[in-house]
Amino acid sequence: MKNLKYIFLVVVGLTLYSCDEDLLDVKNPNTLTEDQFWASAEDARLGVNAIYAMQYKPGLWSRWIYFRYDLTSDIGYSKSPWIELADWTRFQYINYNFWEGQVQTWRDHYKAIYRCNQVLANVPDIDMDETEKQLILAQAKFFRGFYYFNIANLWEDAPIVLEPSSPEDLPEKRTQAEIWEQVVTDMTEALAVLPPSWDDANVGRPTKGAAQAFIAKTYMQQHMWNDAKTALDYFFTGEGSGLYSLVPNFKDNFTHLNENNAESVFEIQFSDANFGGGDGEVPNASMGNNRAQFFAPGGIGWSDGQLRHWVVDEFKKELDQDGNLDERLRHSAIYSELEADFGDKTYGRDWQWGPDDAYFRKYQRDYYRDNEDYFSQVNLRLIRYADILLLYAEVLNELGNTAQAYQYVDEVRARANMLPLATAYPAIGVDQDLFLERLKVERVLELCGESTRWMDLKRWGDLNTQARVDAIALRDPDFNNFVVGKSHRLPIPQVDVENNPNLDQHAEY
Repeated sequence: MKNLKYIFLVVVGLTLYSCDEDLLDVKNPNTLTEDQFWASAEDARLGVNAIYAMQYKPGLWSRWIYFRYDLTSDIGYSKSPWIELADWTRFQYINYNFWEGQVQTWRDHYKAIYRCNQVLANVPDIDMDETEKQLILAQAKFFRGFYYFNIANLWEDAPIVLEPSSPEDLPEKRTQAEIWEQVVTDMTEALAVLPPSWDDANVGRPTKGAAQAFIAKTYMQQHMWNDAKTALDYFFTGEGSGLYSLVPNFKDNFTHLNENNAESVFEIQFSDANFGGGDGEVPNASMGNNRAQFFAPGGIGWSDGQLRHWVVDEFKKELDQDGNLDERLRHSAIYSELEADFGDKTYGRDWQWGPDDAYFRKYQRDYYRDNEDYFSQVNLRLIRYADILLLYAEVLNELGNTAQAYQYVDEVRARANMLPLATAYPAIGVDQDLFLERLKVERVLELCGESTRWMDLKRWGDLNTQARVDAIALRDPDFNNFVVGKSHRLPIPQVDVENNPNLDQHAEY
């Protein structure tokens, strides 16, 4: 998967200087048109690989989406000198056409969906092995659902495009509920074909487990708890039982040394093979992750993204069974007391930070180098089994099975050598509200910096009332800018609104 090649399909217009209309039929022998391309099994493979290539685009998982999911939430923030960039992490949306903070992410989502639609429209007519064909179509459906999942979380109401589009198309805006429905449709159809696992040559492609995870997350965001449980049952009582487990070393989930391990449900495959290749539509385009460069401390990276220090403080509230600090803290955060707490000198340097400074350590490469760049090869574990365990506990609690939910939280805690939840917090008992409040903390300790928190806050309703937002603002002052009924979603890029009469801006903007 790290060596996937891709092709960007375009129709090339010819600029001709003769008035002889016959010359208009001349075809460029060095460039395939769309009609010429979709003819062979190899074309189908290249077409689906083009979908994977979108993961490396700056609007998606190589760069900007972390600003939306991690920094906008209450665990992250930005003090970037690039004021407009920082403003988009603190709900100050002035320029709806801000390229890096908004337009590029919107564009790349729909560009990825376009590539999915090309595969789904053209591959069925290709004469090729039927089993391989169905697997290619299933991957395209998975990724179309995957990108609509993000759109529903970030913008909520947006167009649904299910056919290869053209510049003349003016798709209508659809509701978030309709987009959620499309996610479930695509993921369910993919689920029927995707394998439980792939062979070594294809590791990193989506599996049944990945599809079930996104189906479950989609239902959970809508509080459809029974449906979510049915999807998550796959991992515990269904076909996926026994396929996944927590790796012994928490750190192994965030380095390039133990990727696609037993804990990985779905991860983005990064590589530094095309070092310096850029992000354009060229054969040697970069397949690296820029996150480490943008989130590393000053002098190492750009420091555009930081971790709220309250997360560090939360880790320190409970010691492990041996009376030591939670080991997850040393692999989750870079902060001024890190050396004193664990003996770690990140990047081999002595840092002079203020008491409130902290950075995300996950996906940083200080475990083997003393600088960062734009080409990190560390895979992004987008869904881990630890996340699945905590989601299952949440669903069981919502369904009134709080006593049964404890075991799934305890499995995550046990790896960190923490006491069982009932022993550490006996006052919770089977009180659903108290259990959920503690689960919110457990998810921070296990998953901080893994692009889950923004969705969590929305699912829990913590962004729905002024009282709840005020409580968040006590630990993240950026939420003093949050406007209930508005800031829970991004505005649609204004350039798209102005160019499409069927696409209205969100009423609150």
